[in-house]
Amino acid sequence: MTQRTVEINIIDRKLKVTCPIGQESALLSAAAELTLRLTKANKSKSIASPEQAILMTALNLTNELLAAKKKLKVEQQENKRRIALLQSTIEQAISTTSKKQA
Repeated sequence: MTQRTVEINIIDRKLKVTCPIGQESALLSAAAELTLRLTKANKSKSIASPEQAILMTALNLTNELLAAKKKLKVEQQENKRRIALLQSTIEQAISTTSKKQA
């Protein structure tokens, strides 16, 4: 896939990042979200340094990602269960209809 260099701004720091063509908007959105979270963390009285703000933000983002993955896995399992139930119901209906016609 072809790459493109995009300039992003995170907490007043300009960075050039390579991303796949078509993903520029997602990259810019991610940079904006990261800037928002880092700015919020830097304003927190419990965070003493920019490095601590970066680490806390990374930890929070990772925690959110893991929670989202866990939720997705549970939803996928539930969907598989529902599909199996639907298949079983359809098969029973077809079987019942076939027996009545015979």
